[in-house]
Amino acid sequence: MTGHQDETKAAYDGVVELYASLFADRLETQPFARSMLGTFAELVRGTGNRRAADVGCGPGHLTAMLNDLGLDAFGLDLSPAMIRHARQAHPALRFDEARMESVPVEDCSLGGVLAHYSMIHTPPEEVPVLLAEQVRVLAPGGLLLVSFFGTDGQEPVRFDHKVTPAYSWPVDRFAELLTAAGLTPFARLLHDPASERGFLDAHLLARRP
Repeated sequence: MTGHQDETKAAYDGVVELYASLFADRLETQPFARSMLGTFAELVRGTGNRRAADVGCGPGHLTAMLNDLGLDAFGLDLSPAMIRHARQAHPALRFDEARMESVPVEDCSLGGVLAHYSMIHTPPEEVPVLLAEQVRVLAPGGLLLVSFFGTDGQEPVRFDHKVTPAYSWPVDRFAELLTAAGLTPFARLLHDPASERGFLDAHLLARRP
């Protein structure tokens, strides 16, 4: 798993300022994604455990949004440059360098995990490892919100992402992975893309029983 992660880390280290400037306020023009984040935060609050991880947090803008929505959220990212930027931009919040297959928290401790387009660079055969780690850290009743590029067909599709190669997923196929990991998918939102790639924007909500 190390090879592609090292490439992804180097790629994002090199575009921190540009990436942050493009995405820091992007949800202001994405009402569907914003709505799903709000729903996720409300449901996590309802569990009584407001502690949540934003895995693959990038510049930290969604970590800050989750805190504004009443969660005790912290951000994790494999890019040290992204973590430095997030700490400077949001000094009151916690951000740590970490890989998604090794989340530095104890078992069954989180009310929520957000994975907002943060698994798109992971080869399909390695995604179950990441999902297993997210199940590990979620408390019973905890929630995962995962967002990704959706596509038709039966198999994931590799494409040239502007930063580093990525994959789009058939939504039903990704939901099957969530189920296989021990989660219960219960809500999904698909909508037309905000980009020129033509993929759907896909959001899946799942709960750990």
